Amino acid sequence: MLVAAGCSSDSGSGDDAQKEASAGPGATVSASSAAPTVQPAKYQTLPKACSALSKKTLDDLIPKGSKSGKTGKLDEPKQRGNCNWTSLDNNGVKGSQFRWLNVALLRFDSDARGSGDEQAHDYFQKQVSAAQTVADALDSKSAPVAGTGDEATAVRYGLKKKEGTFKQQTIVARVENVVVTLDYNGAGLAGEKTPDPAALLKAAEKATKEAVAAVAAANGDGGAAGAGSPAPSGSSKAPSSSASPSASASKSAAGTSKAGSKSASPSQSAAKKS
Repeated sequence: MLVAAGCSSDSGSGDDAQKEASAGPGATVSASSAAPTVQPAKYQTLPKACSALSKKTLDDLIPKGSKSGKTGKLDEPKQRGNCNWTSLDNNGVKGSQFRWLNVALLRFDSDARGSGDEQAHDYFQKQVSAAQTVADALDSKSAPVAGTGDEATAVRYGLKKKEGTFKQQTIVARVENVVVTLDYNGAGLAGEKTPDPAALLKAAEKATKEAVAAVAAANGDGGAAGAGSPAPSGSSKAPSSSASPSASASKSAAGTSKAGSKSASPSQSAAKKS
């Protein structure tokens, strides 16, 4: 009778109620034993997305647009940030070189769904998977990026558009409970040659390392940028579309970069500047 009454009680799960009933009428169950302890998230803030990269790096990646950074409309200083830059280097009759760069930062808090690290790892996998499954991607390739946070993956591919062939680089990196997604693409327009994908990837990897280091520096941690610690225990390294970030992160994903889902083109942004 006591066990049956305990299982139908609203005091907690069936297992906890059974323990309470079997302990006797005068016994109580500790709240700490009923709820698992979640390790607090390490990083509590984010750098400003438009300041995550140095001027030199921006000059290298966005030679004609290093000062054109635009912040995201849904940015929240401690939760998420986004910044994008556009460059159109006009070479007259030879054509133009187009570049577009986007940096998105997303921080996860520890809560009942799990630690910030675990939720960030799940979101990391979703971002990689999204970049790997972009529609109409040409010759898509993926590879891990060493020395970049706790885990990082680069996905690159080509996209044919009416303006030309765009070479897309998407790098997703996780450092503790923060995920950095960097999108960088380029194209030669109106007769200019298509940029070298290997050179674009090398530049994107350097910029991602710098953004990851900026996250660590914003939290007073100088050694975490290239920590290379293993992924959260019990999590698979393979990309998973079933992973779900925390409620606040789900909302922020709509306002930050969706990895690899789109590549900016001159018709969308740079044409107005040319």
